[in-house]
Amino acid sequence: MQELQSDWCSPTRLQTSPIARFDFPGDRFIPSRSLMDLDQARSLLTNRTTPTRNSNFNDVYRRSLEDKLTLDSDGNPFRMLVFRGSPKSNRKPIRSVDLMRQDEAKELDGSVKNVLPRRMPKGEARVLDAVNIKNDFYSSIMDWGKNSILAVALGSDLFLWNSTNSEVHKLLHVDDQRDFPTSVAWSENAKTLAVGYRRSKLQLWDVETSKLVRRFENHKDRIATVAWNGHVLTSGSRDTSIINHDVRAGSNVASRLQAHKEEVCGLKWSEGGNVLASGGNENLLYIWNSSKMNSSRFLFRFREHCAAVKALAWCPYQSEVLASGGGTEDGCIKLWNTKKGTCIKTIETNAQASYRIQSPFCELFVVCGLEWNRHHKEILSAHGYSRGELIKNQLCIWRYPSMENVGNLNRHRSRILHVSQSPDGLTVVSAVGDETLRFWEIFGPPSIDKISPLDSLLSLKTSPLR
Repeated sequence: MQELQSDWCSPTRLQTSPIARFDFPGDRFIPSRSLMDLDQARSLLTNRTTPTRNSNFNDVYRRSLEDKLTLDSDGNPFRMLVFRGSPKSNRKPIRSVDLMRQDEAKELDGSVKNVLPRRMPKGEARVLDAVNIKNDFYSSIMDWGKNSILAVALGSDLFLWNSTNSEVHKLLHVDDQRDFPTSVAWSENAKTLAVGYRRSKLQLWDVETSKLVRRFENHKDRIATVAWNGHVLTSGSRDTSIINHDVRAGSNVASRLQAHKEEVCGLKWSEGGNVLASGGNENLLYIWNSSKMNSSRFLFRFREHCAAVKALAWCPYQSEVLASGGGTEDGCIKLWNTKKGTCIKTIETNAQASYRIQSPFCELFVVCGLEWNRHHKEILSAHGYSRGELIKNQLCIWRYPSMENVGNLNRHRSRILHVSQSPDGLTVVSAVGDETLRFWEIFGPPSIDKISPLDSLLSLKTSPLR
C-alpha cells in the first residue's frame, strides 16, 4: 500500500512504467493516444464504399421508415430539432393540442359528459358572526386581500380579520349615523384599503399604521363599488358617474366616465389592466379601454340583461372572456367575448339549478356574485332570493366552458350579499343577510380522505368577528 502513487492509473504512468499493464485505457474523459489506432480511424472516416445493408429491409420499408421520421401527420417536412424557428403562421399545432381543442369544443356543445361527479363540501369550514351587516344588494362591503386579511364593513364599523391567525382589528368607526361604508377594495400590493361611503366620500387607509392617507370628495352620492388598477382607483356611484383617481397625483381625478343612466353597482378591471367592465342599475354592461378613458367612449355596450348588473368576473384562462350576472327578474349568467363584442353563452340559473320550485311566485335567482376557480375550469355563482319566499339562497358551481351545473350549496338561511375569494384561490367566503360570514373550501383539489365525525362537528363551529 505504501508504494501506491496518486498517478498510478494516469496515461503518463502507463507509458513510462515497463511493468505496468494496460488494464486502464487512460483517464475517463481524456483518452490516451497511445492506445488508439489512428490509421483505422482515418480509414473509416474517408472510406467511400457503399455500407452493408440488411437484406431483410427492402426499399419499400426504408421509404416508409424515412417518411415516418421526416414527415409530420399532415405529410409536411418535419424536423425533431429546430434551432431557428419558422413563423408561427406557417407551423400547425401538434396533434395533442388539436385533440384537446376538439374535446373542449365537444364539451361546449354538451356532447361530452364528465363521468366523475363534482365533490362538494359537506359544510362550512368556518362561520363568523357579522353583527350589523347591511342587508343591501348594491353594496360591496367585503374584500379579501393578498395579505390574507379580510376587510368587511359591519354597519358604521370596518373590521379586518386575519385568516392566518384569526386576529380581528377594528380599522375605523363612523360617528355620523347617516353615513357608513358601502364599498371596500384592497390595493394590488395589499398595503392600502379603499373605502367608499354612503354620503359620497372616498378614503384611502394605510392598514399597517391604521391611519387615513387620503380623502376624495368627487362624487355626489353613494359609492357602491370601487376597483384598483395599479395606482389608479376607479369608483362607481349612485350619481351615475365613474371616476378614475390617480392616487399619486395631487389632482386625483384622471378621468370621468358618464355613460350609465342609473347607479353604477359593478366595476371590475381585467387581469392585464387594459379593459374595464362596468355594470349599472339600468341593466346595462359597458366595456371600456383604459387608453380611451378621457374621451368617455366605450368599446361595447351590452343590453341583454333584464336587471341590475352587479356581479362581474374576468376569466383567468381566457383574458377576453367576462362573466356577468343579473339581479331580480333576470337571474342569468352571461359570458362575453370583449374583443368581438359578442355574447358567448347565456345560462338561466333557475332552469339549470338542481331543483325547481313550481310556484306562481317563482322568479329567477338573483346573481349577486361570481368567482372563477383558478385551479380548475369552473365558476361559482352566488344567488339571492326573489319575491318567492320558498326559493332558497345558494352557491352554485358551473363547469366551464359547457356551463353545466355540477353542484349546489343550500346551507344559507338568508340571501347572499357578497362573495370573495382567498389569495390562494381555495376558499370562498359569503356574506349573508343573517349576519354571518361563511367560509367554504370549495375550490381546493378533491380530497380522497373521508371526513371524520369530529371534523363534521368542528365545521359547524361559530366564531365571533368582534
